[in-house]
Amino acid sequence: MNITRENIDELNAVVKVDIAKDDYAPKVEKILKDYRKNANVPGFRKGHVPMGMVKKQYGQAVLVDEVNKLLQENLNKYLTEEKLDVLGNPIPKEQENFDWNKDDYTFEFEVGLAPEFEVSLDLEKPVTKYNIVADDTMIDRQIENIQKQYGKLISKDEVEEGDIVAGTFKNEEEGIENETSIELEKIKGKRNLNKFVGSKVGDTIKLKTKSLFEDDHDLIQHLKIEHDKAHDLDIEVEFTISEINKRELADLDQELFDKLFGEGKVKTVTELKEKIKEDAEKQFVQQSDQQLMNDVTEALIEKTDFDLPKEFLQKWIRTVGEKPLTEEEAVEEYENSEKGLRYQLIEGKIVKDNDIQVDFEALKAFAKDKIKEQMAQFGQMDPSDKELDDIAARIMSNQDEVKRLSEQLVNEKLLNFYKDNMKFDEKEVTYDEFVKEIYE
Repeated sequence: MNITRENIDELNAVVKVDIAKDDYAPKVEKILKDYRKNANVPGFRKGHVPMGMVKKQYGQAVLVDEVNKLLQENLNKYLTEEKLDVLGNPIPKEQENFDWNKDDYTFEFEVGLAPEFEVSLDLEKPVTKYNIVADDTMIDRQIENIQKQYGKLISKDEVEEGDIVAGTFKNEEEGIENETSIELEKIKGKRNLNKFVGSKVGDTIKLKTKSLFEDDHDLIQHLKIEHDKAHDLDIEVEFTISEINKRELADLDQELFDKLFGEGKVKTVTELKEKIKEDAEKQFVQQSDQQLMNDVTEALIEKTDFDLPKEFLQKWIRTVGEKPLTEEEAVEEYENSEKGLRYQLIEGKIVKDNDIQVDFEALKAFAKDKIKEQMAQFGQMDPSDKELDDIAARIMSNQDEVKRLSEQLVNEKLLNFYKDNMKFDEKEVTYDEFVKEIYE
């Protein structure tokens, strides 16, 4: 067997594989002999079927199968030994009038090569690194939410502002009939609110859905309608009141503090605020880190310029899926995935050049940290090492989980690498300011 490569340009090559009869004949002959031993053909004793008959019936199928196995095995071996950094998979070139009756065969494959490039972390316009802080407004809002959650409902006869009203929304024409409970503070506009105030159990209120709630998602929840329908829905609905309640906020006392954080860990409202601020800002770090990673990714893609074997990749995309794509579909798919491919190459280059590795022990320790975080969410604050080791062992035996954790750990290592080696514009913001700046 002989394998050669012709470079068309820096990004494209053709690999030629010559297979001689001596490469495949011994294996084919052995398989056909095994077939002969086990063949059951009427008129012949088992194991005594003429070889000519066996070859006529099975010969070409065995030949094609063995040549393809030989081809795939040696092509992959060649690409590995030559250390070719290929994109996608080799695409076999079509050959007209290919003849399997010959003794020797030649196959050609188109190959897309990864580009050579350098990555610089020195950006002309530094990425913004957000430091999200929990301000007094947010802390007070969180305390109020806690008081509501642990408070109690007191039944009433007549609706006042701030109450919680249970009832049923109806509109026969639209097929709406849904029991729900509404916090009146989420009703939009004084005009709508006034329709509730003064009402009693059994009363029916007529309301317009347009601008009924501050948030369209509340309309989806309370009317049980499709998401796409909620934004422009402008119909009249009836709401029949079945229950009226006032929420009495829980006292900020030691009993509540112990429920929230464990006995004696928080003793005053000041300590409560400090604890809420600390916990919130820990969560904010994850969000700011994710945004930093997104922004660094975008910046590196924009700054790092290199060409890709575009035509090859579009051709490969056409053939790689279960269902072949049209040329137009392949072009669209390529355009949708090009940015992701560029970052994969950039990330791979950074990982390789800076020896960013994930070994088994590091992955196991990372898995145990994730397990501890999840257990803490369910109140298990101090699991034993044995518990953690046992759970980690089960997770590490699942290849899909290992892959997922490996990707997470590499991302974490990359983020730390960026933090250590890039200059950022540091910006302190509240969570509301962060959301507004990022999403609006």
